Amino acid sequence: MPDLNTTRFPVAVDAALREAGWRPGRWDIKQAEQWADALRAHVSPAGHRHSVFPAAVEAWAEFGGLHISGPGPGRQVAPVPVRFDPLAGLHLARSLADLGRALETELAPLGEEAGHQAVLAIDAEGRVYSLDHSGDWYLGPDIDHALGTLITGTLPTRLTSP
Repeated sequence: MPDLNTTRFPVAVDAALREAGWRPGRWDIKQAEQWADALRAHVSPAGHRHSVFPAAVEAWAEFGGLHISGPGPGRQVAPVPVRFDPLAGLHLARSLADLGRALETELAPLGEEAGHQAVLAIDAEGRVYSLDHSGDWYLGPDIDHALGTLITGTLPTRLTSP
């Protein structure tokens, strides 16, 4: 029986990722490039375009297409299902650009939480955010930390005031 724990993720995060179909070395660059092309081709009615950069493409290649459910009640908040599909944020080019300007970086869509309740985004440095009706949230300095926050139900840091 293979060892279900990697040194990369805590046990609960690793287990949830593997249950969703992730494994060390997972890499679908062809799908990631298709998403990049679709995002680059999309222009909002007001002329907004998506940013595409290496940190986003790498996250899409490794985690794209996964549907992840959190194990149990969560540490501080209830974990919600997460779907890694950047096209979930296709029509949010302006919102992502606006937040990116406020943060002095570029943002690209990463996926969504709980069936369109929030969009996940990644910046050019690999930091991950969630945007929902109540505000903008910082999930972590990289995809690994963000996965830990999402899967374990750790309260993220709020970027905007109510």
